[in-house]
Amino acid sequence: MTDPAHNKLGWMLDNAMQMPETKHAILLSADGLLMAHSTSISRDDAERHAAAMSGLQALARGTAEFCGETAAGWQQTISEFPGGYVFLVAAGTGAYLAVSASERVDMEAVSFRLQELVQRLGKELTSPPRQDAGSPA
Repeated sequence: MTDPAHNKLGWMLDNAMQMPETKHAILLSADGLLMAHSTSISRDDAERHAAAMSGLQALARGTAEFCGETAAGWQQTISEFPGGYVFLVAAGTGAYLAVSASERVDMEAVSFRLQELVQRLGKELTSPPRQDAGSPA
């Protein structure tokens, strides 16, 4: 069961999951910490996937120069698998939104919905970089 205090933005992700053929949604920070998840995925699985998505966005940002961009210009990565897709989008400073979907999903519609969600959420999805992480509280 999900603890609502630790998943305050989960309802917003559930809203994004109303699209046909979508499976799971997670919101993560750049350093791979889970910020929120849809009810379709357990917290443990969401945390594991958040760590992996953090690595995926770092790789994507690191290869931006390959197409003449800076890492700051990265907006979205879509990974394709035999059973579907993973959409990973920038969702504010230091925050990323990931959605998985079946192979039958309308990719354009999901991309549009995710961008729409990111715009609506604005500052709520912003996770500023941690500072003084090693100092005592």
